Amino acid sequence: MVVGAVAGAVLLPLLAVPAHAGSSTEPAVDLAGVRGVLRSALAQGAPGSMARIDDGGTVYQAAAGVADRGSGRAMGDADRFRIGSVTKTFTAVVLLQLVDEKKLSLDAPVNRYLPGLLPDDRITVRHVLGHRSGLYDYTNDMFAKTVTGFEAVRKKVFTPRDLVKLSLGRARTNAPGAVYSYSNTNFVVAGMLIEKLTGNPVRTEYENRIIAPLKLRDTFYVHPGMEIPGRHAHGYLTPDQAGAPLVDATDQTVSWAQSAGALISSTRDLNTFLSALLGGRLTSAAQLAQMERWMPASGSGQAYGLGLRRRDLSCGISVYGHTGAVQGFYTYAFASKDGKRALAAVANTSNNGTVLNTMLRTLDSAFCGKSAKAVRPPRGKAPVERHEDVAPALTLD
Repeated sequence: MVVGAVAGAVLLPLLAVPAHAGSSTEPAVDLAGVRGVLRSALAQGAPGSMARIDDGGTVYQAAAGVADRGSGRAMGDADRFRIGSVTKTFTAVVLLQLVDEKKLSLDAPVNRYLPGLLPDDRITVRHVLGHRSGLYDYTNDMFAKTVTGFEAVRKKVFTPRDLVKLSLGRARTNAPGAVYSYSNTNFVVAGMLIEKLTGNPVRTEYENRIIAPLKLRDTFYVHPGMEIPGRHAHGYLTPDQAGAPLVDATDQTVSWAQSAGALISSTRDLNTFLSALLGGRLTSAAQLAQMERWMPASGSGQAYGLGLRRRDLSCGISVYGHTGAVQGFYTYAFASKDGKRALAAVANTSNNGTVLNTMLRTLDSAFCGKSAKAVRPPRGKAPVERHEDVAPALTLD
């Protein structure tokens, strides 16, 4: 084991000689680049940040800053955290498994399985999983005010129907199937489909279909419980007012997100999950191909399938996974096409558009290596996140 510490960042390649480094044409991991990104996130307001890259038999880790501002404990790979909308990929996998089991058709109306739930029979399961249903994202209103909106729901427990009702109180954003329009409502509906078709809570299905088979020791769905089990990073929400103190947002029900964003995990488990998914070990080849039927998404260089995002990097390489933003945490979880190289990176802050954009650069360092082109930050004041995974004028999700 080689251990090096530079300016608050720790780099830990766990194996000195790679057992598998991908194809001979793959760029080498740029560890120095990853380390630089993490340190930049700290300078921009994140208390801590970390990244893990699994490249065949080699594991690289980098961490900077603190997991807990109160104790000053350093951020480390063993820390669990809330993964926000990376949950959506787990939810999509369960539904695609149900398609494999002939319990669900992607092109059937949602109302076939959940009669009367939606006001339009043209909205299909595929539309929901691809964010093309036109269902309004209720979190736009819920978190219009960052801290007060969060505190209003921190301890609340919603039913999924409560959340869908909030969405249906507003006009739809587009006709079913017309265009991509990111909405947490879609994956609340997806969770309802899982529960209706299996007769089990979504927690049970995550555990039986993904967590237990992959031996994910750090992945939990504790809703409506408020605490992250075991060793974990604290998450810090940035208030809207400049200079106001960070808010410790670690404990919450995440009932406002549920199957759209309430899972807890670790960098290790996220890499294991994505490697298994893209390696064909969680669905049939046919259903993985459905997840990878790409449609244009907001922002340049990216597309969306079914609960899965494709990002096109500066060196021409594409990676596959999801992003997550939940109060206190920003997560990037992506892997190569074959799943043999995977990156999970997290900063323990949110409502900070500068940090969000900075953490994106871990992908270039991990997959493009030193050939990655310099990414210029946006001009002017960085936009801030108002609600889960979406920020005004910020082309992320």
